[in-house]
Amino acid sequence: MTEVLRYTAFSKDPAGGNPAGVVLDAHELTDSEMQKIAAEAGYSETAFATATADRHYRVRYFSPLAEVAFCGHATIATAVALAQRTGTGDLRFETPAGPITLQTSGQETITAGFTSVPTRSRPATDDELRRTLEALGWSGSDLDPAWPAHVAFAGNDHLVLAAATRDRLARLDYDFDRLADVMREYGWTTVHLFRPENDTTVHARDPFPVGGVVEDPATGAAAAAFGGYLRALGEVDEPRRITIIQGEDMGRRSELLVDVRPDDERVTITGTATAL
Repeated sequence: MTEVLRYTAFSKDPAGGNPAGVVLDAHELTDSEMQKIAAEAGYSETAFATATADRHYRVRYFSPLAEVAFCGHATIATAVALAQRTGTGDLRFETPAGPITLQTSGQETITAGFTSVPTRSRPATDDELRRTLEALGWSGSDLDPAWPAHVAFAGNDHLVLAAATRDRLARLDYDFDRLADVMREYGWTTVHLFRPENDTTVHARDPFPVGGVVEDPATGAAAAAFGGYLRALGEVDEPRRITIIQGEDMGRRSELLVDVRPDDERVTITGTATAL
């Protein structure tokens, strides 16, 4: 019987963070078996790891409905689970989105950081923005014009939208099926809604209807894409660390550390994970 570990990523508190399933020996599992396990686990993603060499793994990610190319919080959960069993140090994951390098450290509390594939970001089209706002039930005045809408990539595509106020971000009530249809058509994994608190802290929410989940309480892939978005806007003229607070409005507070450099298209995401 396949052992499914359960971790919550980006939180030291089992009641916070984003839960993920982790399978550390998936070499005998078929695609349909992995999909069934992910559906039974019921988390936004379950990661399936297969060792290919010393501290090198092939990793695939399944939501309850479909395989996804990359999942940040399940990557952190898998890295912490491996570090607890084999010791801390560097890891390498071969994912459908490309190779990911990771660093794990710590003793009682293990942290893991992954460096994304090269990021990119482009302005959203008028049609992409209009249809998304209609599905969200937002108007143009609900957006902050200082932060243009973009489609950002760090392994998956995410639409990035800045809420005009923190209150607007907190009042998230969208048309699940309608937004899912828009996201499937454009190939987005989440819609990354954010509101800056200051120069170093950002609040975010990530609707994930294409994965069968209303909202993700922590989304490492979207956080990496957000780092690429900042680079594309010229907001990174020196090494910069941003703390993204996510899941707060749904009662599962998460903290994701985002490190961005002006001379590197890749973004590093760091956090911890706690066994459930």
